Amino acid sequence: MTVDFLVVEYAGGDKLYLPVYRLNQIQKHAGGEGSQKLDRLGGQTFAKTRSRVAKNVRQMADELLRLYAERNAMLRSSLAAPDDDYQAFEATFPFEETPDQGRAIHDVMQDLGREHAMDRLVCGDVGFGKTEVAVRASFRSAMNSRQVAVLCPTTVLAQQHLISFSSRMRGYPIEVRGLSRFQSKAEQDRVVRGLRDGSVDIVVGTHRLLSKDVHFKQLGLLVVDEEQRFGVTHKERIKQLKRSVDVLTLSATPIPRTMQMA
Repeated sequence: MTVDFLVVEYAGGDKLYLPVYRLNQIQKHAGGEGSQKLDRLGGQTFAKTRSRVAKNVRQMADELLRLYAERNAMLRSSLAAPDDDYQAFEATFPFEETPDQGRAIHDVMQDLGREHAMDRLVCGDVGFGKTEVAVRASFRSAMNSRQVAVLCPTTVLAQQHLISFSSRMRGYPIEVRGLSRFQSKAEQDRVVRGLRDGSVDIVVGTHRLLSKDVHFKQLGLLVVDEEQRFGVTHKERIKQLKRSVDVLTLSATPIPRTMQMA
């Protein structure tokens, strides 16, 4: 009888021969490249690592439960109802709204009028009009003297959004600025000062927005584009921002937790 084996190599040259009919007992390891380290056969390193990861997962779950409990219990003053300025701004949209896009905008506007902070996910493929939903929410927040942060995973996307937001807000007393490596150090410093003193109403940027030197005078709305493309460290900072502000997540491929919470 001939049997095929899979050879699993451990540190120190040890090898484990696993019959192919027991392949269900192993699985592919997913980890960051360059951080792989082989364990010894029969060693305790893997068990300790697994225990540490399980502890960190439980801690993160506790933090998430506490975060959403605080958000659910926290009340804030609702935004004023859409006025003539909003109606005029709405009319400048150069395209006809799709039924789903119109429904998403309507739901977001209702959320902004409630006393509980918004936490809404807008899911749609590229080109389906998610940005316009964020633009209208940002306009309403900014016109109610609440700052808006639009967080993007890449500098290219941040620049695209900056162009779109600036173009749509033109002619209104709303200061829109970008914050990414596309801006010089001097320009970044001016934007950071503007966020702190309130002279910048809407900022569009990358993870640079999550730096410790960035502080808002009155942040009212956080727009996160493609949340699944941000790392764990960035998401920890996002969670700190989310405690008392409206949150609008845009995604073509939402992560399961974001979709479940929404």
